[in-house]
Amino acid sequence: MSGPAPRPEWLRWMGAALEEARACLATGDVPVGAVVVGPGGEVLGAGRNEREAAGDPTAHAEVLALRAAARSRGGWRLDGCTLVVTLEPCVMCAGATVLARVERLVLGAWDPRFGAAGSLRDVVRDRRLNHVVEVVGGVREEECGELLDGFFAARRS
Repeated sequence: MSGPAPRPEWLRWMGAALEEARACLATGDVPVGAVVVGPGGEVLGAGRNEREAAGDPTAHAEVLALRAAARSRGGWRLDGCTLVVTLEPCVMCAGATVLARVERLVLGAWDPRFGAAGSLRDVVRDRRLNHVVEVVGGVREEECGELLDGFFAARRS
């Protein structure tokens, strides 16, 4: 399910998303991190899962990063922006990505159980919606997957 060869900037931006994801380990949240990058390559917003820390079911990394980017830009339209996230977005986050008019989604690990960017569903590329997002998958996939696998292995033991 991977796309083109990863661009160097995608690899770098995924590194920033992975830093966000690793910070989740301190709060017991599932380690998912996200950054929104502007058309000029500047990071406009970052987020990490905070459902446990905030007691908020909508506090997913992508939603928090999109909110921060919108504040940074002074408006909700994120035209020309790239959302970089360590795990394929769920339906809620995929919908928020479409509604924010994000141009491109760069993701690390695919999520065959809950993914809505090409695995289980494909909300972000559904042509019936008002906006279609370009998807690039599998960027630093092994590293992103190992972080999640380690988290869930520790919880099971």
